[in-house]
Amino acid sequence: MRLESLINLDRRIVYLLIAIGTLLPVLMPIGFRVTTTAPVEAMFEKIESLGPEDVVMISFDYGPTTAPENTPMAEAALRHCFARHVKVVVLALFPIGGITMAGEVLATVAPEFPDLVYGRDYVLLGYKDGAQAAMKQMGVGIANVFPRDNAGTPLEELPLMQKVQTYADVDLVITYATNIIGDYWANLVNAQFGVPVAIGCTAVSAPKFYAFYDSRQIIGLLGGLKGASEYEHLIVSHYPELRPAYSQAGIYNAMRGMDAQTVDHAIIMVFILFGNIVYFLILRRDRRASRRSA
Repeated sequence: MRLESLINLDRRIVYLLIAIGTLLPVLMPIGFRVTTTAPVEAMFEKIESLGPEDVVMISFDYGPTTAPENTPMAEAALRHCFARHVKVVVLALFPIGGITMAGEVLATVAPEFPDLVYGRDYVLLGYKDGAQAAMKQMGVGIANVFPRDNAGTPLEELPLMQKVQTYADVDLVITYATNIIGDYWANLVNAQFGVPVAIGCTAVSAPKFYAFYDSRQIIGLLGGLKGASEYEHLIVSHYPELRPAYSQAGIYNAMRGMDAQTVDHAIIMVFILFGNIVYFLILRRDRRASRRSA
């Protein structure tokens, strides 16, 4: 076989191997070891410190394009809150699909906790445009921004929202953000109202938010699929009753996503190494041929 034919390998072979490397770990989990980091543990411990009298506000500030990274972390934290019977207020400030993501996550997780009652234990407020303006006004009164929930029920008719009227009644805000809205929660809500804020972001945004974590503007950070997998690992380790949600065959989650990502990275590294070896073999062959002809 000529070395040039190896260099010009049909790219469809690469695509096929990447497809296999992505699909198989989701269908048949490998279970690579997950190590947790301080920013993820900090958010986990914060929710661990909360109980039935406490309230977490979760803002879905991402859309379908980043759902593979953001949705697993949102589901994990929501399960954590529900397992501890922490009250949850859900909203969306991202215009392109944020409320859709919120509804899908609630539709997935809430049925796993049949003892929880909508309006008493959790509420979906809906979507509101004008992120900063909405955040600031909620510090005055949440009903000023969301007079009704996503289904059109007045807030005064929801027992939970009778107790939760401003940020003073919220113990933690979590934003799952794909853009600058995450900055707003830290710079505005934490800085001006003193509410602890945690952020779940895409991997490409994580380096920026580590500065917020180091400066203590946020109390925890889930960075991309890796951060989501760490949180899932903590959930499964501390709450064995939640393990079935992560062990169902064929169901995507962050731990399986990290398995696939690891396999795909290994395939890419093998091809990079293979390409370089073949290149240097061709270079050596051509040098020898030129010496013979000289």
